[in-house]
Amino acid sequence: MNNNIKKILIVGGGTAGWMAAAAMGKLLKSRLCDIELIESEEIGTVGVGEATIPQLQLFNKLLEIDEDEFVRETSGSFKLGIQFVNWGEIGSSYIHAFGDVGKNMEGIPFYHYWLRAFNSGLATHIDDYTLSSLACHQERFMRSVDAGNSPLSNIAYAYHFDATKYAKYLRKYAESKGVVRTEGKVVETVLHDDGFIKGVRLESGEFKEADLFVDCSGFRGLLIEEALKTGYEDWSHWLPCNAAVAVGCESSGDPLPYTRATAHSAGWQWRIPLQHRIGNGHVFCEKYMGEDEATSILLNNLDGAPIGTPRTLRFKTGHRKKFWNKNCVTLGLASGFMEPLESTSIHLVQTALAKLFSFFPNKNFDEVDIDEYNRQTQFEYERIRDFLILHYCATNRNDSEFWNYCRTMDLPEALVQKMDQFKCNGRIFRHNYELFSDLSWFEVMLGQGIMPSGYSPLVDVFSDEELKRRMDSIKGVVQRSVEKMPKHQEFINLHCKV
Repeated sequence: MNNNIKKILIVGGGTAGWMAAAAMGKLLKSRLCDIELIESEEIGTVGVGEATIPQLQLFNKLLEIDEDEFVRETSGSFKLGIQFVNWGEIGSSYIHAFGDVGKNMEGIPFYHYWLRAFNSGLATHIDDYTLSSLACHQERFMRSVDAGNSPLSNIAYAYHFDATKYAKYLRKYAESKGVVRTEGKVVETVLHDDGFIKGVRLESGEFKEADLFVDCSGFRGLLIEEALKTGYEDWSHWLPCNAAVAVGCESSGDPLPYTRATAHSAGWQWRIPLQHRIGNGHVFCEKYMGEDEATSILLNNLDGAPIGTPRTLRFKTGHRKKFWNKNCVTLGLASGFMEPLESTSIHLVQTALAKLFSFFPNKNFDEVDIDEYNRQTQFEYERIRDFLILHYCATNRNDSEFWNYCRTMDLPEALVQKMDQFKCNGRIFRHNYELFSDLSWFEVMLGQGIMPSGYSPLVDVFSDEELKRRMDSIKGVVQRSVEKMPKHQEFINLHCKV
């Protein structure tokens, strides 16, 4: 007897729901099982300007999406990194750039050579050796080209786009692959005797049954929490921001090829440049700042006139105690929430889908597979959590109660270990399944003001003269490469202008 899944029901649209529908439509085909998505126009999605990380390119390639069309349809722009302003201290600024930092030598990471050279007066700022950082400063962008050993042959980039338009774009794609969309509001979830979900009842009275349910209902967790009572792991003692006020504004110039995160007295403000507007939001902690003050700070720090009225979102940083419970898998905000400081929200949807396909169930829903899915997802969330905490705890700011709390709070043991190893000799060890590379950890720890007291002794293989010659050579190659890149706006005009 065929025990395969015959019907998948996705509850909720938005970015998470339509990413799931698009990927399932592409990979599962309607031949294997029926895929249906239920969403209600009455229930709004978060739908702000969205920033991503380079891994989204893999998702687009999986769907065989044309990149220029995708950027055009979502009013998008390109992204080479994130600029952090006022984090380590007021007046400080650094870029967490995508891609390579310098060039490794003798099998040793470049940053060890840079640490030795910089402390000896033989090297300049790290940005001078980093293609993406330098391109951000000069507002340049291009895709990789076949250029041998040139840095131009390996340019890592991501996107900024309108999240609502992205969901619409994926909806059109998913429906072309046979996914059925049903307009309706879920008012009841019915369980089997064993606690598995049998189906959902819509406001219209219609009852929808399925074998596998995907909860994309947002913070509410309609299936995973309201029906299955899964529970929530609260991380707000480490990441205390619990609200955000968001608004778009008119552009004041060409879109920058990077996201900006500016720290304020009780949180931070995002700036996401699209082709015709800028997405903005102020993430803050209500224990230290009221909504009116947060809104005022946001509106006083826009590049242009606001578009529409600011909207306030409330959240609790953390995650469901199980991301997959019985026959229900969560995606997006239904899984958990981590503030968009490093643009990880969409990536977590993407990796959840990849894991779901790796552990795709039959109707037995074998516990060993579900447990491993949950273990891997938990690990991923914890490592991203630690990377976000780093931005708050590694600071000299003492200008507010919020920053005094963040600077002195107890930290997860794994993060303490990472920071201690870096402070000593600039070493960064990471597990294979961690999202952020050693280069990302290096850029952020350095940018936040942590300067190691030492470096790998293996880099002393070069004399000062030889080290300076090599550093100058790498710097020259990076600078000449960036000069060959067009301006970001020129690239958009040529390839994907709305």
